[in-house]
Amino acid sequence: MQYQDIYFEDFAVGRKFETAGRRMSEADIVAFGTTFARLPYHTDPQAAKDTMFGGVVAAGFHTAAVSFGLFIESGVFSVCGMGSPGLDGLRWLRPVRPGDELRVVAEVTAASPAAGANGRNLITLGFETINQSDEVVMTMHTRHYVKSRPA
Repeated sequence: MQYQDIYFEDFAVGRKFETAGRRMSEADIVAFGTTFARLPYHTDPQAAKDTMFGGVVAAGFHTAAVSFGLFIESGVFSVCGMGSPGLDGLRWLRPVRPGDELRVVAEVTAASPAAGANGRNLITLGFETINQSDEVVMTMHTRHYVKSRPA
């Protein structure tokens, strides 16, 4: 799904934004793991068979990066995004395996107008990353500064 012309006024509490999906390939999982998370269950499909996962799985931060990337690709922040002061929570609930198709549903949980002249309105989003079996694999709560609609 592609969103356009979204501004602070469009972030009503309870509104949900849904993204397109992305299939996680073994090659991408191993490449991310080799660069950022050198553990056998992220980097070596053969060695991963002997781990608690029974095979290669995506690093948690790989899942987080893909999730946020899907959200950005949806266009929600294309005209209003002003950065982020961080996140308040991140939980990995299920392993992400090669072939899994991930998508994100992000719900607005709070929206506060700018307190000063800087124009930085603050929103909070609750992300759920969902696999092809409709299982939530990750949750994340993020905060973002967004612009108001131009007068």
